[in-house]
Amino acid sequence: MNAESRPQPLGGTVFTRPVQALVVFAGIAGLLIVWRFIVGLGASTALNDGYPWGLWIAFDVVTGTALACGGYAVALLVYILNRGKYHPLIRPALVTSAFGYSIAGLSVVIDIGRPWIAYKLPFFWDWNLNSVLLEVALCIMSYTVVLWLELSPAFLEWARTSTYPLFRRVGDFGLPVANKSLLWLVALGMLLPTMHQSSLGSLMLLSGPRLHPLWNTSMLPLLFLISCIAMGFGAVVIEGGLSSKFLARKFETDMLAGLGFAMLPLIGVYLGIRLIDLGIRGQLGPLFAFDHYSVMSVIELALFVAAGVLLATDRRRHNTGNLFRAAMLLVLAGALYRFDVYLVAFQPGPNWSYFPSLTEILITTGLVAGEIAGYIVLIKLFPIMAGEPQAAAA
Repeated sequence: MNAESRPQPLGGTVFTRPVQALVVFAGIAGLLIVWRFIVGLGASTALNDGYPWGLWIAFDVVTGTALACGGYAVALLVYILNRGKYHPLIRPALVTSAFGYSIAGLSVVIDIGRPWIAYKLPFFWDWNLNSVLLEVALCIMSYTVVLWLELSPAFLEWARTSTYPLFRRVGDFGLPVANKSLLWLVALGMLLPTMHQSSLGSLMLLSGPRLHPLWNTSMLPLLFLISCIAMGFGAVVIEGGLSSKFLARKFETDMLAGLGFAMLPLIGVYLGIRLIDLGIRGQLGPLFAFDHYSVMSVIELALFVAAGVLLATDRRRHNTGNLFRAAMLLVLAGALYRFDVYLVAFQPGPNWSYFPSLTEILITTGLVAGEIAGYIVLIKLFPIMAGEPQAAAA
């Protein structure tokens, strides 16, 4: 790895005004989380017996973990498909993934109806081994730990350059151990998301006839897995574009255009499975019924198609605007699909309705704000970002 591509701390002022504003939003969310635990779910959310989970699960967990699959998607390219040129994207993607999965784990804790019995979780002899939710929970918790361990070389590299002798000793001892353990961590990092992302689709199959036929298919696990990889690729491109815009980094056009090319077969496979499945199950007619279910389905499919059109040629992929727009469309398409499955398509009965409360919205907003603030702080203090600054490139 040459000096240009070696990860370096960005440096500069850490707690800028934007970061301070993000911390304020995160602080408000923290206070509301405490209030939620004091008054319970009934007083702090719009959840009910018909909709036992809402925004915190549909967005923070189901959609948030898919957006956090950038590390998983890039690792597939670098370690499985042996595309070493994408290696500079690994650490920024892992940071996003680590924060995203940490937020998802926290959201699950916030959403637990009886948090006072969470102490029983380590008692494995009481586990329901037939539970899909158990598999999802264990994988998310395990993958969160794996992600932070995969990032440990960045922290240990920083420690080796510290002015404190204790930190230097920790870095000198820990970095070789972390590097030798990386192979096993990467293997776990491939296995765990594959398991729980597909299981998030399997989970909604348990709702049976309560799930609308446009989404009620045995292909849900595969569609959830493919869409999370596409969303992960999209998130990495968006991250690169925003870093270029706000952090004065060089936009890695060739590298991110290569990611755009990798998105094309994923989009094709997703659309092919989705449409063929609808045809086999006789749902192509209802797809154009123009009720709110069909409209949501058509929008979701149209977003995937539009992303594919923007990425269809090499010239379009090397247009930074097209590349960024395509990534945004992929993220929106995947997020809409997951929202549809978990909220729109779920039909508990005619007497039930749900719209998130202000508390739910503010807590979700604050968690996302805290994630962004944490990302900025980390890349400024630790060797995460690789490549040239914008000014040097110019």
